[in-house]
Order: sequence, then C-alpha cells, then structure tokens
Amino acid sequence: MSNLVNVPKNGSLSNVNSNVNFPNNSSWLDDIFNRDLSSVFTSNFNTGLSLPKVNIKETADAYIVEMAVPGLKKSDFKLDLDNQVLSISTEKKETHEQKEDNYTRKEFGYASFKRTFTLPETVDDEKITANYQDGILNIFLPKKEEAKQKPARSIKIS
Repeated sequence: MSNLVNVPKNGSLSNVNSNVNFPNNSSWLDDIFNRDLSSVFTSNFNTGLSLPKVNIKETADAYIVEMAVPGLKKSDFKLDLDNQVLSISTEKKETHEQKEDNYTRKEFGYASFKRTFTLPETVDDEKITANYQDGILNIFLPKKEEAKQKPARSIKIS
C-alpha cells in the first residue's frame, strides 16, 4: 500500500478524491484480522524451537516410534505411561557465566517439549522399551500375542 499523494503540476494539494491511498477503517481491520496470525506472533519470538519430528511404523509384532531429537542426552528424556497415554517430554536448562575484572556476562537458555500418544489397546504396555542413539529416540511398543498378525495360510476344503 502506498502512502504517496500525487501532486498536480500546479502545486495544489487539494484533490477531490484525496483519500484514495488511505485505507478506510473497515479494510484496515480486515487486513489485521485476515493475515496469517502465526507470522504475526512468531516474528519477534524464538522460532527455532519446535516439536520434534516423529515417524511411527507398524510391523506384524509391534509399533515403533522414532523421534528426531539431536543434541540431547538419554538422561534428558522422561517417558511416562498413564492410562494408555504415552508421554515423551524433556526439559533442558543451560546457564553460562563469564566474570572478568570489570564485568560479568550471563547467558541462559531453556528448551522443552512434550508429545503424547494414545496407544491402541493391542500394545503390551508391560514390554515397552526405549533407547536413544545418534539423536534418535526409538520406542518399541510390542503388540499383545492375540493382536499379532498371523501369517497367511491355505485352508483345505473338505
């Protein structure tokens, strides 16, 4: 939107339609409320923090959850199972302090996330295992025996 006013060659600033380039209240409010709000709210905030990406695979015997979370340690994770809801969370705080003769410099950082998944009733929750290696958290969710896919077989007709 341009706020420039065309000035006639005679130098006069009066114009019959002088507010052509100035938005009316209605269009101005429409512009505010119809724009992408996520860009408005994230423009001045840390946009580097996001939920980790997750792959979920199903095999005949289990479900496998792979979560990409590089830069963390195994001890940074907390896995909880409550009423068939698996919660994966982490919280990491860092503080750096540098003292010199005439100044002290402190920096701190904080990052956290929590992802929850409702598990199917076919998961044997007593046998769930997890490991963390090379920035990938792997969670193995074995199926109950009765839920495991049986191999195909031929049925003889009598």
